[in-house]
Order: sequence, then structure tokens, then C-alpha cells
Amino acid sequence: MDFLYWILIGAAAGFLADWAIKGVRLGLLGKVIVGMLGGLLGGWLFGVLGIATGGLLGSLISAFVGAVILLLILSVIRKRR
Repeated sequence: MDFLYWILIGAAAGFLADWAIKGVRLGLLGKVIVGMLGGLLGGWLFGVLGIATGGLLGSLISAFVGAVILLLILSVIRKRR
């Protein structure tokens, strides 16, 4: 059940981040993967900064922040090519 929760939060964060950061086109699977990886990055970053994230909203916010960071890095890499 936790894995399904992780996928759903990642998918929502990926869609929100893709909507917020223009210029990086991802497919459905790409959005879900970026959201899930963003959840890992955001959770780690919030933990390092001492920001508590609990519950659905906290998980979504941390995943969204991580996904935005990943999309910004991806857009910089794509512009260099």
C-alpha cells in the first residue's frame, strides 16, 4: 500500500511541477518518475534543513519542491546541448 501511495504522490507532484516549469516536455511516465525522484530529493532536502513534513500535504509539498529542482536541472542540461 505504501508503494501505491508513493506512486500517487509522485504522479501528482510530477504533474504540478511540469505545469509550474515550462519548457520541459515529459510524458506520463516521465512525470511520475520525476515526481517520485523529486519526493526522494525533497524529503532529503527538507530533512537536512530541519523542515518537518508529515501527512499527505507535507509529502506532496516536499515532492513538488524536489520535482521542480529536478526539472530545473533537466532544463539547464537540455539548453547546453
